[in-house]
Amino acid sequence: MAEVKSNLSKQAESQLQSLFEPVKLSLLYKASVHGYNNAAFHNKCDRQGPTLTVGYNNSGFIFGGYTSMSFTQTGQYLADEKAFIFSWKSNDPEKQPLRIPVVNAQYAILDNNLGPSFGAALVFLNGNVAEVITNPGQYYTFNAAELHGDDLNLTECEVYRVEPLGYALEKPWRTVQWKAEKRKELIDTIRSYKPPVLLVPQVRVLLVGPVGAGKSSFFNSVNSVFRGHVTNQAPAGSSATSLTTKFRSYFTKAGRDGKPLPVVLCDSMGLEEVTGAGLDVDDVVSIIKGHVPDRYQFNPSMAIQEDTPGFIKSAEMKDRIHCVAFVMDACKVKIMSAKLEEKFSAIRKKVNFIGVPQLVLLTKVDEACELVASDVSSVYKSRFIEGKMQEVGARLGIPVSCIVPVRNYSTELELDCNTDILLLSAIVQMLRFADNYFDDISYDEKCD
Repeated sequence: MAEVKSNLSKQAESQLQSLFEPVKLSLLYKASVHGYNNAAFHNKCDRQGPTLTVGYNNSGFIFGGYTSMSFTQTGQYLADEKAFIFSWKSNDPEKQPLRIPVVNAQYAILDNNLGPSFGAALVFLNGNVAEVITNPGQYYTFNAAELHGDDLNLTECEVYRVEPLGYALEKPWRTVQWKAEKRKELIDTIRSYKPPVLLVPQVRVLLVGPVGAGKSSFFNSVNSVFRGHVTNQAPAGSSATSLTTKFRSYFTKAGRDGKPLPVVLCDSMGLEEVTGAGLDVDDVVSIIKGHVPDRYQFNPSMAIQEDTPGFIKSAEMKDRIHCVAFVMDACKVKIMSAKLEEKFSAIRKKVNFIGVPQLVLLTKVDEACELVASDVSSVYKSRFIEGKMQEVGARLGIPVSCIVPVRNYSTELELDCNTDILLLSAIVQMLRFADNYFDDISYDEKCD
């Protein structure tokens, strides 16, 4: 049988690839060859992993949808927060593709025995003919004219498997010893650390990030390392809104009955795009200055005030935040909204003005890159993760040297040495940054 060729031009393929991280598109199904019918689609595309459905019409539109889930004909809706639909006009090649994210991720894909169905908003191969159905609003919000020019007749329909490219470099771009001895060295460094300022027994690190980025999971993972088994003290999981609703100062012990470690991880409410939801920028300032008590219940519609019950008016150095760690999900850097980026920028300006050092924890690196998923010690050989850290640095205005990748424990029951090394290295960096803060404070006091 002759090779089935894609209808995508090189330019069109490049434009569609720009919707993702580095990927390869492998053609699975072509309607003009395999038939405009649902059975042929499922025969070629079921259980193929992430796919991109691409439709063409006579009006010059190339449009379709992406799902990270496999089609399996379950007859049910599939939840997929990574799903989106898109449109691009071939007669306007310089314009970037329109990317429309799913509104309700629980209903992202209708996995039935019909054609590719994105919710019920965009359905291909309707009635086994070269047509689409569109129903904007409930699952995906879009203007039909912008999506396909109100031309529902297809000249072609293709489905591609989306394969991430986890390029491995010959030499790591950061040098790390992936040995049990290194893990022990990091643990000993953390246990023996003492803040250089009197009356400050522990470094306090504030974790700030979007809902679901892995702030609480980071504490749970670090706590697991020192407990010797996977724990889940802080509420963590998947939710559309923040599972953390209170300000928490989490103390970690060196073992169940051991001494408290010299670092306290402070968890905050997740950042959200919507005004009046999630962590308030002014609350961040109050936390850093030590005015917010442990277990304070956040009020998304109003920041803490001096007359708020529990407000700490005379905060001491030991109550303040000595380092801020922004937590970013490596899988969602590219799709971070402008509004969320603006919130990060506003917080960064406030933190810079106060003079607290900052770093970034890049979480879920194993979910973002197959190379790292297969071997955590390959994280600094991954060209993809290197590029992702550069992208984070550019968007948040933070040097790559201040960005550390981590992998949190989520499904495991036992600890992994390489995962521990990443987590412990992040804590050591926090302690180093806190030392910079204490040095600046000591210098200012001498100048005064």
